Amino acid sequence: MTYQGKRQPIVLVTGGTGYIGSHTVVELLEAGYRVMVLDNLSNSSHEVLEAISAICGKACGFEKLDLCNRDLTLEWFSRNPAPDAIIHFAAFKAVGESVEQPLKYYHNNLFSLINLLQGMHTSGCKNLVFSSSCTVYGQPEQLPVDENAPQKTPESPYGQTKAISEQILRDLSHSGKEKIISLRYFNPIGAHESGLIGELPSGKPNNLVPMITQAAI
Repeated sequence: MTYQGKRQPIVLVTGGTGYIGSHTVVELLEAGYRVMVLDNLSNSSHEVLEAISAICGKACGFEKLDLCNRDLTLEWFSRNPAPDAIIHFAAFKAVGESVEQPLKYYHNNLFSLINLLQGMHTSGCKNLVFSSSCTVYGQPEQLPVDENAPQKTPESPYGQTKAISEQILRDLSHSGKEKIISLRYFNPIGAHESGLIGELPSGKPNNLVPMITQAAI
């Protein structure tokens, strides 16, 4: 893809070295976008960036940053080109851990989103894709669940942070000109066909597939 006579579109990917984030970065780079990644590397590593470069033959911009730090987040937006769109993956996502440490999840997942939205506002960016979760459906009344299924009370603090985040984003989109969409994943699995990136958490895995693969290894 080329952009003759136009500036190369910029996409900011938060949590871009994580599982879904890294695959998204690859797709964006291969589609011709300029990609900037923010990640605190709490559940990933710099090796993912090297793998992305090997796959695409080019690198994305990267900065290690904790979005819960409001000052550093706003400072990043002040010294970098305004992104045309933001894809927000950065969040803690272990359901069991969220039950054991609810404040950790409320603090990280909500403060990081609010700080990002403030930075988004100051930069003038109007487009956001939010990584949500099927947990916002709670215990559904019927299966399979589709987009018309009503939301119910989530059964974990993790799910609650996603439901609250979606409400914040709905309120924001109603009050301004922002274009926002939430993606509610169920069980994303798999790895890039190169085998260079996949779901490989830094600590104890919490999802089924990495549990199986690490047990097999």
